[in-house]
Amino acid sequence: MSRSADRLKVVLNHLNGSHGNVGASFTSAQSVSLHHHPQTFRYTLDTDILTPEQRLSYEENGFILIRNLVSPEDIEKFRKAFEEICKREVKVPGLVVMRDVSIAKSEFVEGEKAVTKLQDFQEVPGLFRFCTLPQILKYVECFTGPNIMAMHTMLINKPPDTGKKTSRHPMHQDLHYFAFRPADQIVCAWTAMEKVHRQNGCLVVLPGSHKGTLQEHDYPEWEGGINKMYHGIRNYDPNHSRVHLEMEKGDTVFFHPLLIHGSGMNQTEGFRKAISCHYASADCYYIDVKGTTQENISNEVKDLVFRKYGVDSLSFQETWALRGRLVHGERTSL
Repeated sequence: MSRSADRLKVVLNHLNGSHGNVGASFTSAQSVSLHHHPQTFRYTLDTDILTPEQRLSYEENGFILIRNLVSPEDIEKFRKAFEEICKREVKVPGLVVMRDVSIAKSEFVEGEKAVTKLQDFQEVPGLFRFCTLPQILKYVECFTGPNIMAMHTMLINKPPDTGKKTSRHPMHQDLHYFAFRPADQIVCAWTAMEKVHRQNGCLVVLPGSHKGTLQEHDYPEWEGGINKMYHGIRNYDPNHSRVHLEMEKGDTVFFHPLLIHGSGMNQTEGFRKAISCHYASADCYYIDVKGTTQENISNEVKDLVFRKYGVDSLSFQETWALRGRLVHGERTSL
């Protein structure tokens, strides 16, 4: 305790004539200062949704897990929308369909390469509804504030590994892929669509790594090959403590874009599904990544746009502006 605090305590003791009561009052004032003043927290806002313990946990670890947030009924609707796309029953503009480099079978269509990931499903109403669920957005607002943009959407369908270990996802930071800032106003909501555990390749995170800076990413040199755009961190401490996020259907983890994370192989016979959205405050702004460690992913995205649409005039920032969708509040900047 500082000298000024000691002096204040003596004065209060003298005025009230009760050492015990003043002691309790002073401690209570310290507690109020910690839990009710948003400026004491860097990564979360005081919206009365997160408990003080949850805010402190996110501050320290960079993620929080909310159990049973999305209903089984909603999960089933997302699964059916995914199945329709896999069976090519619907054609969606802007949707990126990704297939594992080593898979020659499909969960839904025999003989076709398995669809292992859908990206940018903002034009698929049956899937994009996930991004607008009120129970998701009330937590998102704790990190972004009331003006919320859905910026990056994915449905991950991790396939059974063929033995080449290509179902792994290297350790990475999501901010590597984003041309907008600040990082502290971006958050991912990642919902398990079925039971997720170590055997089928659950998320693994490095707690506290969100406090660091954006690291250099590139394709890892794996013998079995690596899926497109699965960049990994060049160097990170392999001795850093890890947490394997085992989740039940409907559980949702919210995490910071600088949190280092990845996932292991799917060593089961089934596919492991999850649906996710990266949200950002609409007050965020775009940045030029030329000359930075993100230039490699920027060039890769622009090359994809050219090959798919024949357009070579879009900047990396513009590709994000086209994908972003307002889901709450006002579109103030992004």
